[in-house]
Amino acid sequence: MSPYWVMMGLIFFLTPIICWLFSRNHTESRVPLKRTFNEMWDKKYYLHVMGYLAIFIWKKVTDGLNEPIKTSTGHYTDWVHGLEGELVLWVQNTFQNVVFTDILNFHYLFIYLFLIYVTTIYYMYTGERDLTDKVTLNYLLIYALAVPYYLFFNVEVTSSYIPGMDALLYEDPWYGYFYASHDPLDNCVPSLHIAIPFGILALNWLHVREQGISIKEWKHYRYHQFILWNTVLFAFAILYLGIHWIIDIPLGIFIGGIGALFIHHIQPRLRNDFGATFKGFTKGKTGQHAVVEGIIVLLLFSVLLGSMAYQEDTMNERASMRLGPGDSNIDIIQELVPGQEAIFTLTNMDEDYPVEVLIIELENATLAMDKDDGGIVWSQISDQAISVGPGETHRFEAIDALDFWHLAVVHLNDSAEGEVSVQITVEYTGEDLVAKSLWMSLPSLWMTGWVIHRLVRLNMDGRNWIDSTPSHAWNTADESE
Repeated sequence: MSPYWVMMGLIFFLTPIICWLFSRNHTESRVPLKRTFNEMWDKKYYLHVMGYLAIFIWKKVTDGLNEPIKTSTGHYTDWVHGLEGELVLWVQNTFQNVVFTDILNFHYLFIYLFLIYVTTIYYMYTGERDLTDKVTLNYLLIYALAVPYYLFFNVEVTSSYIPGMDALLYEDPWYGYFYASHDPLDNCVPSLHIAIPFGILALNWLHVREQGISIKEWKHYRYHQFILWNTVLFAFAILYLGIHWIIDIPLGIFIGGIGALFIHHIQPRLRNDFGATFKGFTKGKTGQHAVVEGIIVLLLFSVLLGSMAYQEDTMNERASMRLGPGDSNIDIIQELVPGQEAIFTLTNMDEDYPVEVLIIELENATLAMDKDDGGIVWSQISDQAISVGPGETHRFEAIDALDFWHLAVVHLNDSAEGEVSVQITVEYTGEDLVAKSLWMSLPSLWMTGWVIHRLVRLNMDGRNWIDSTPSHAWNTADESE
C-alpha cells in the first residue's frame, strides 16, 4: 500500500473520531450532517477547498525552481553547522532505536498532513467559521511566507552534512521514493513541521484573547492541547530523524507567528465583517501602504540579491556534503521537463581519500534500500560507481531522461579516517529561473511588510496589537488603512 492510500485511510477513519472526541464538551456546536452542504455553501467553504488545491500547485512550482537555481543561490549549511555544531547527532545517537524510528517516521509524514486537514474539518464541524477560514489560510500563506527562505537560503539536511548522522527518514524504501520525489533535501530553514502547527496555536490564542477569555477557558482547549503536544513531538522528530537543525525550530516559530498575525488581522476584512472588502480604501491610504510596505519589500528584496552575490563569490570554496567512514549520502536530481538536461559535477575537496559516486534512477535506488541495514546498501550498487580521487573533479554525462527522478549516491569507504568534504553542483539547462523565483518570493516579502506596518499603526493609534478591526472602523480622526 502506497503512502497516498495510507493517508486516505487515515482521513476517512480518524476524521470522525477526532471531531467527535474533541467536541464532546460542546455538542451543541456540532453542525448536523444533513446541514453540511448548506453550511459549506452559505459560509463559502468551497473557497477553502480551492485554497488547498492552490497550495499543491504553489508547492509544485516552487519545488521545480529549487534545484535549478542552486547554482546561483548556493547554501548556508556551513553557517548553521558553525553555529550549532553537531548537537543533533547527540540527539539521534542518544534515542535511536527501531521502534522509535518507525513511530516518528509515521508521525512526521502522516500525522502532520492529517493535522493540517483535520483542523479545518474540526472547526467547520463545530461551527467556527472564522477559525475555519484562518487555519485554511494558515496552510496556504505560511508556505508562501517560507518560499524565499527555501529558494534563496538553502540549508542541507543534517544527515547530508554531519558525518555519522543517519538519514532515518529516507532509509525505508516504502518512504524513500515518496520523500525523494516530494521533499527537497535543502528545505530545512524554516521547518514547516513547526511553522504550520505553531501558526494554528498562535491563531487560536489570538482568537480567544481578542474575545477576552483565556485559552484554558476556551471550549476548544483540549483540541488546542492536541495540536500543542503534536507540535512538541514534531520538534523532536525533525531533529532525531536526521532532517532539520535546531535553528529551524525558532525560525519555524517566527514564520508561523508572522503568518498568524497576517491572517488574524486580514480575515475580518476578507469576510466582510466590517463592510465591503475594500471599504475605506482611498488614494491616500493606498499610497501610504504602497510607500511603507514597498520600502520594506525593497529592503528584503535587496537581502535576496545580496545573498546571491555572496554565494556567487564563495559557493565553490565551501563543502555541500560531508561524509564519515562508511557513509552513503544522497543528493536529488529532480524530474526533468522536455528540452531540459541535468549535469552533475562533484569535486572531492579532501587531500587523502577518494569518494565513490554513482547516479541511479530513484526507483532502482529504493530497491537497494534496507532500513534494517542503514538505508542504501552500498554493496548492491557499488559496481556502477565512479571513484573520484583526492582533489579531483568529475563531471557526469548529461541526464536527459524524462519522467524519472534520480539520486546521486556518494560513498566514503570504511577504511577512510576522519571526514571528507565534497562540493556538488547540478546544472539544469533551459531558461534562467532566478527571476521567476524572485517573483515567487514577493508575496512573502509583502506579507512581512504588511504585518510590520499593521503593528506600527496599531501602536500609534493606541490600540492593542491583537485588535483585528480593520482600520476604517477605528474611531479616530487620523485612521489609516
